[in-house]
Amino acid sequence: MTDSILEKIESLGYTLPAVPAPVAAYVNCVRSGNLLFLSGGLPIEGERKILGKVPSAVSVEEAAEGARMIILNRLAVVREEIGSLDKVKQIVALNGFVNSEPDFFGHPVVVNGASEFLVEVFGDKGKHSRTALGAAALPLNVAVEINLVVEVED
Repeated sequence: MTDSILEKIESLGYTLPAVPAPVAAYVNCVRSGNLLFLSGGLPIEGERKILGKVPSAVSVEEAAEGARMIILNRLAVVREEIGSLDKVKQIVALNGFVNSEPDFFGHPVVVNGASEFLVEVFGDKGKHSRTALGAAALPLNVAVEINLVVEVED
């Protein structure tokens, strides 16, 4: 099966990571009709982890890179679920949570790391509704967490 979206990702210098196993009582993805509801992804890939509060422990730029890492991780989940990223009809919604200091208000800039990457990879199909907000803490002290809703073709 061809996967031109995967080829596009690789042409940008990225590779999809192995699909992470859930670490608690949930699954990576639930399909309802043509919608995939993806659990929150974390910026952890092997030994590489982006941990801490933004911007005191993690720069805005590093947190935005973490958001991009998460999208690669979540796209690996989508690909495992449907076989090819070419079957993505639309990225519907993205919810981004930033582990931030109380006086930090740049959450949208961090989450742009994910949003801009989705548009770069999918074009108009990557445009989505979005929430970007701060949190007092996130699991494992990660700097950012993102979940997605993705519409797929039959």
